Amino acid sequence: MNISPRLSVLDLVPVRSDQSSRGAVAASVRLAQLADRLGFTRYWFAEHHNMPAVASTTPPVLIASIAAQTERIRVGSGGVMLPNHAPLVVAEQFAALEALAPGRIDLGIGRAPGSDPVITQLLRISGPTAEVDRFPDHLADILSLLSPDGATLRLTSGREYPITATPAASAVPPLWLLGSSDYSAKLAAELGLPYVFANHFSGQGLERALELYRTGYRPSEAHPEPETFLTVNASVAPTLDEARARALPQLRSMARLQLGRPMRPLETIDEAQAAPADTQASELITAMERRWVIADAVGAASELRKLADRHGIDEIMVAPIAGSWASEPLDRTPGRERTLELLAGALAE
Repeated sequence: MNISPRLSVLDLVPVRSDQSSRGAVAASVRLAQLADRLGFTRYWFAEHHNMPAVASTTPPVLIASIAAQTERIRVGSGGVMLPNHAPLVVAEQFAALEALAPGRIDLGIGRAPGSDPVITQLLRISGPTAEVDRFPDHLADILSLLSPDGATLRLTSGREYPITATPAASAVPPLWLLGSSDYSAKLAAELGLPYVFANHFSGQGLERALELYRTGYRPSEAHPEPETFLTVNASVAPTLDEARARALPQLRSMARLQLGRPMRPLETIDEAQAAPADTQASELITAMERRWVIADAVGAASELRKLADRHGIDEIMVAPIAGSWASEPLDRTPGRERTLELLAGALAE
């Protein structure tokens, strides 16, 4: 099936209130296998920590599992939050993944911690991490370590010490820089890297970021031209009413996050609809609904095509945020599956 614009998936592995992490991961495996069958281009996992509604804490582990259970789809991170990890560890993990699934691995890297300040500090005192103010240097280190030639460390004695992420590497996973600010756009352009603006999360500054990236792009050997795509939250269903109902749990969860309220597992649609009215949250939800794709198949396809044309891109990464009714299976997410099926069908050429 030829899909235009190309479609990919960003998965946070959502955990609903009546579900275990085991069920949430099983549902994501099914979703990835469906995306593979439907002809989606990529399936990326985000990195978040200590969030009751999110089970995507370790992208490399999830990537390895999904790569082993799919046939052709590219699998990657959207992204690894580099301040939480030593560059050498990241390079070794993704070199191993590339060896396990040659030509199918993407390494997306972000500068944000993907967690609250307490968890960020815990990560720093309990294992090797990277200094956030040395982010550009660490990106360069990872690129060197992943290359077949590796990197060279000069010891205090003056002797050069060779380091590689894996011996005899025959291929390198492409590195994508992720961000939601001018800084990330400029850095990706300066380093000649593919770039993704976190439009699904921020929704502000997209046009400026893409302009900065494209106009300032410095061609690199691996990427002679700028390469980018967009992310967008989507709930697609046979009817608009159902799409809105399935989007409500995630909308309410994002409103709680923005209001600084305690986070909890994702509500079922039943719980979200039964919740008392909340003026502050309702205002935020209304604003998010305008930025998200919440529609039937025809309406969603029209929105995505317009988005692709407006920003000059030929790939869109969808975060399928459709929630579940309490009566639906715990090891599947029918709403998210239907979102992918309807989009693929409506955008097929």
